[in-house]
Amino acid sequence: MVSLAQLQRLVVRRRTCSYLFVANRSFSSKTGVEFATRCAAVPHHTDKGDCEQSLANEGLAVPIMFGSTYRLKNADHGARLHSKEETVYADEDGWVYTRWGNPTNEAAARSIAALEGAKSSLLFSSGMNSITGALLSVLKAGDHAIFPHCVYGGTSELVHNYLNNFGIETTFVDSTNIEEYENALRPNTRVMYAESPANPTMRLTDLKRLAEHIRTLDLGIDVSIQSATKYLGGHSDVLAGVISSNDERYMVEAAKYQKIFGSLLDPMQSYLLARGIRTLDVRMERHAKNAQQIAEFLEKHEGVDRVFYPGLESHPDYELGQQQFRKGKGFGGMLSFLVKGGLNNAKFIVENLDVINLAVSLGSVESLIEHPSSMTHTMIPKEQREAGGLPDSLVRLSVGIEDPIDLINDLDQALKASLSLQNTEETLEASSAQ
Repeated sequence: MVSLAQLQRLVVRRRTCSYLFVANRSFSSKTGVEFATRCAAVPHHTDKGDCEQSLANEGLAVPIMFGSTYRLKNADHGARLHSKEETVYADEDGWVYTRWGNPTNEAAARSIAALEGAKSSLLFSSGMNSITGALLSVLKAGDHAIFPHCVYGGTSELVHNYLNNFGIETTFVDSTNIEEYENALRPNTRVMYAESPANPTMRLTDLKRLAEHIRTLDLGIDVSIQSATKYLGGHSDVLAGVISSNDERYMVEAAKYQKIFGSLLDPMQSYLLARGIRTLDVRMERHAKNAQQIAEFLEKHEGVDRVFYPGLESHPDYELGQQQFRKGKGFGGMLSFLVKGGLNNAKFIVENLDVINLAVSLGSVESLIEHPSSMTHTMIPKEQREAGGLPDSLVRLSVGIEDPIDLINDLDQALKASLSLQNTEETLEASSAQ
């Protein structure tokens, strides 16, 4: 999902042109201010008219504006607001109805746009809502879209249960092989979708190469999608999604979708998201530091067959990771690993941890572990899961900001217990066979 986590070369052809969407990927900023400073900056509602003075006050925390509707100056004011085309942000006339826009929502959206290096961002009520909105803002019956085999389970359901039923053609490819995208292109291709890093295999897509012929944002990507539920919120208390882009016409279409389908993120969630962003940089440094130590530990453990973490030299996309992740800031807090003993051992491990929580989602301050093939990705057909590198023995770990020693000890005891159980079962099977 984004995923990010996770997006896509939305090769949207504006009759003859293309868009590229990518989930889970943030763009470098063009503002000249470092990432940590942009995270900690005070959010603002608007930079036009007198709305900021009356709404932002002097507080350094963004106000929560719960109102569903807004007082109008006069009838002409209301007429102007209702006659305008949808826009991403409010102008000097302010807001009219919260389904159409909200000052708290806008403040958080502006913060994320600054992080993305994008002209604007839209906040949605969930990551899946942002993915759906991003796609349906451009796709129609008869269009074609390309998706990776290893895609978030919800995105897979959207494709098979809705896009295909809407008459939209789709093709699935290996997103680590850019030639497969190129070979899948058709005259009616409107979207090329990628999730980098992929969920849950942690494989990377060469986004620059994928977008080398598209000239919009600094990576050549038209649209970035984030599941803000994850690292941007960071505390397992927000459900939100984000679309960011420099393409003003595209964002107007996305704003229309958001208005009609009522998918705007509510004021309270917007406030929590804005607050979470202000500690994003320091949290990510701790997530990455912990994940690196745990990945190195797991790679040497006798109960593990293989570890997938971009910070390991054994990772197939290690060199690409050196380009995509911020230099000196680590390789993120997500990793996955294959356990010895297959499905049963994988389920045993996730069920027998004391510090790490058995729960779906990711990107929070607490560590979360899950078994993708039976949980988050069970809706993806087995053959497609395996084509995307997701066998039944794979476990996904979202590394939190706890003390890494406690996390390592917790994993160690569960892995050793699974090996002991496996040895016992093999001994019993051998005895019964005699």
